[in-house]
Amino acid sequence: MAEELFDIYDEQLRPLGTATRAETHARGYWHRTFHCWLTRREGNRRFVRFQLRQASKDTNPGCFDITAAGHLAAGETIREAIRELEEELGVAATFEQLIPLGQIREDASGEVNGKPFIDREVSDVFGLVCDMPLSDLKLQPEEVAGVYEADLDVLIAMFEGSLSEAAALGVELGDSDAPLTAVRRFVQAKQFVPRDFSYYASVLRALRGCT
Repeated sequence: MAEELFDIYDEQLRPLGTATRAETHARGYWHRTFHCWLTRREGNRRFVRFQLRQASKDTNPGCFDITAAGHLAAGETIREAIRELEEELGVAATFEQLIPLGQIREDASGEVNGKPFIDREVSDVFGLVCDMPLSDLKLQPEEVAGVYEADLDVLIAMFEGSLSEAAALGVELGDSDAPLTAVRRFVQAKQFVPRDFSYYASVLRALRGCT
């Protein structure tokens, strides 16, 4: 299968052309990504969902992360990137249903399986109100190992440092032919993809206004 191609940019977001995923992360080219957080309300409580990245991912394997996210392929628009929701979670939505939450820049580096990477991303961030039961999600095995749901205010408190962990209910992939397994986990901020915790807290606060 041909490797993914990304549009790449310099620090001022001037187009430089295209590069493969491996080249982009090896040489630290700026590229664009899509973030979408799923949320729902139950009475006076607001919940948010997040995923567990597969252990085979080339960046931040085995970390908790945004509910659905992905790179824009070469030539792809941010409107078209909504495909990530259906590919990763089996959630069908239109771009008009998304709630814009802003744009961020991230410049991270690390090493996976002895291979260094530089991940420089400009990400458009969205929220989506979604009442689909966790058990109805269709997780993409190559990308997502599990999806979990926690109380929004509890997660905010965790990222702001007033709680050490948060309880979450979720579903995880088992064997290829097995249904999703229901689980209960206690998660900590340090188990999420390394970002400034203010990113998580500010996005979660913005989700409070999603209706």
